[in-house]
Amino acid sequence: MTVQIVEIAGQKIAMLPIEDYQRLVDIAEDRADGMAAVDAEHRRVEGEEYVPVEVIDKIMAGDSPLRAWRKYRNLTLQQLGLKAGITSAYLSDLERGNNQGSIGTWIRLAESLTLSLSDIAPES
Repeated sequence: MTVQIVEIAGQKIAMLPIEDYQRLVDIAEDRADGMAAVDAEHRRVEGEEYVPVEVIDKIMAGDSPLRAWRKYRNLTLQQLGLKAGITSAYLSDLERGNNQGSIGTWIRLAESLTLSLSDIAPES
Protein backbone atom coordinates (compact mmCIF):
# COMPACT_ATOMS: atom_id res chain seq x y z
CA MET A 1 0.00 0.00 0.00
CA THR A 2 1.38 3.37 -1.01
CA VAL A 3 0.47 6.28 1.21
CA GLN A 4 1.46 9.89 0.78
CA ILE A 5 1.17 12.26 3.74
CA VAL A 6 0.44 15.88 2.90
CA GLU A 7 -0.30 18.86 5.06
CA ILE A 8 -3.22 21.08 4.15
CA ALA A 9 -4.14 24.07 6.32
CA GLY A 10 -2.06 22.65 9.15
CA GLN A 11 -3.76 19.26 9.08
CA LYS A 12 -1.89 16.11 8.06
CA ILE A 13 -3.81 14.06 5.52
CA ALA A 14 -3.05 10.56 4.24
CA MET A 15 -3.57 10.07 0.51
CA LEU A 16 -3.63 6.60 -0.99
CA PRO A 17 -4.65 5.00 -4.28
CA ILE A 18 -8.39 4.45 -4.64
CA GLU A 19 -7.89 0.67 -4.87
CA ASP A 20 -6.18 0.66 -1.47
CA TYR A 21 -8.87 2.89 -0.02
CA GLN A 22 -11.63 0.59 -1.35
CA ARG A 23 -9.86 -2.46 0.07
CA LEU A 24 -9.75 -0.78 3.52
CA VAL A 25 -13.45 0.09 3.26
CA ASP A 26 -14.25 -3.53 2.32
CA ILE A 27 -12.25 -4.84 5.29
CA ALA A 28 -14.05 -2.45 7.66
CA GLU A 29 -17.47 -3.44 6.25
CA ASP A 30 -16.64 -7.16 6.54
CA ARG A 31 -15.61 -6.66 10.16
CA ALA A 32 -18.82 -4.75 10.94
CA ASP A 33 -20.90 -7.48 9.24
CA GLY A 34 -19.13 -10.16 11.26
CA MET A 35 -19.74 -8.31 14.51
CA ALA A 36 -23.42 -7.83 13.61
CA ALA A 37 -23.75 -11.55 12.85
CA VAL A 38 -22.23 -12.49 16.22
CA ASP A 39 -24.56 -10.05 17.98
CA ALA A 40 -27.59 -11.44 16.11
CA GLU A 41 -26.62 -14.99 17.03
CA HIS A 42 -26.37 -14.02 20.71
CA ARG A 43 -29.85 -12.49 20.55
CA ARG A 44 -31.18 -15.63 18.83
CA VAL A 45 -29.67 -17.89 21.49
CA GLU A 46 -31.25 -15.70 24.17
CA GLY A 47 -34.65 -16.30 22.57
CA GLU A 48 -35.21 -13.36 20.25
CA GLU A 49 -37.55 -14.36 17.47
CA TYR A 50 -36.63 -13.45 13.93
CA VAL A 51 -39.29 -12.48 11.45
CA PRO A 52 -39.93 -15.67 9.46
CA VAL A 53 -39.66 -15.49 5.70
CA GLU A 54 -43.31 -16.60 5.43
CA VAL A 55 -44.38 -13.49 7.32
CA ILE A 56 -42.15 -11.22 5.25
CA ASP A 57 -43.46 -12.73 2.00
CA LYS A 58 -47.07 -12.17 3.04
CA ILE A 59 -46.42 -8.58 4.06
CA MET A 60 -44.54 -7.93 0.81
CA ALA A 61 -47.52 -9.40 -1.07
CA GLY A 62 -49.84 -6.88 0.58
CA ASP A 63 -51.11 -8.54 3.76
CA SER A 64 -51.12 -6.43 6.90
CA PRO A 65 -48.48 -7.43 9.45
CA LEU A 66 -51.31 -8.30 11.84
CA ARG A 67 -52.85 -10.75 9.39
CA ALA A 68 -49.49 -12.22 8.36
CA TRP A 69 -48.52 -12.93 11.98
CA ARG A 70 -51.99 -14.27 12.84
CA LYS A 71 -51.80 -16.72 9.98
CA TYR A 72 -48.21 -17.65 10.85
CA ARG A 73 -49.33 -18.43 14.41
CA ASN A 74 -52.10 -20.62 12.90
CA LEU A 75 -54.87 -18.65 14.55
CA THR A 76 -58.29 -17.96 13.08
CA LEU A 77 -59.91 -14.55 13.36
CA GLN A 78 -62.15 -15.95 16.08
CA GLN A 79 -59.28 -17.51 18.06
CA LEU A 80 -57.16 -14.35 18.07
CA GLY A 81 -60.21 -12.20 18.72
CA LEU A 82 -61.05 -14.26 21.81
CA LYS A 83 -57.46 -14.03 23.10
CA ALA A 84 -57.41 -10.25 22.60
CA GLY A 85 -60.98 -9.66 23.81
CA ILE A 86 -62.39 -8.37 20.52
CA THR A 87 -64.80 -9.74 17.93
CA SER A 88 -63.59 -11.51 14.83
CA ALA A 89 -65.40 -8.90 12.70
CA TYR A 90 -63.53 -6.08 14.43
CA LEU A 91 -60.25 -7.95 14.03
CA SER A 92 -60.98 -8.42 10.33
CA ASP A 93 -61.57 -4.67 10.00
CA LEU A 94 -58.23 -3.99 11.71
CA GLU A 95 -56.41 -6.40 9.41
CA ARG A 96 -57.90 -4.77 6.32
CA GLY A 97 -57.25 -1.25 7.58
CA ASN A 98 -60.96 -0.43 7.73
CA ASN A 99 -60.69 0.49 11.40
CA GLN A 100 -57.78 2.17 13.17
CA GLY A 101 -58.38 0.63 16.58
CA SER A 102 -57.25 1.91 19.94
CA ILE A 103 -53.73 1.60 21.27
CA GLY A 104 -55.08 -0.72 23.97
CA THR A 105 -56.49 -3.05 21.32
CA TRP A 106 -53.19 -3.14 19.46
CA ILE A 107 -51.30 -3.85 22.67
CA ARG A 108 -53.64 -6.75 23.51
CA LEU A 109 -53.22 -8.12 19.98
CA ALA A 110 -49.44 -7.90 20.22
CA GLU A 111 -49.48 -9.64 23.60
CA SER A 112 -51.83 -12.32 22.27
CA LEU A 113 -49.41 -13.01 19.41
CA THR A 114 -46.36 -12.74 21.73
CA LEU A 115 -44.95 -9.92 19.63
CA SER A 116 -43.98 -6.32 20.20
CA LEU A 117 -46.44 -3.65 19.24
CA SER A 118 -44.11 -2.43 16.47
CA ASP A 119 -44.32 -5.85 14.79
CA ILE A 120 -48.01 -5.50 14.00
CA ALA A 121 -49.15 -1.91 14.41
CA PRO A 122 -49.99 -0.08 11.21
CA GLU A 123 -47.68 2.72 10.17
CA SER A 124 -49.27 6.12 10.48
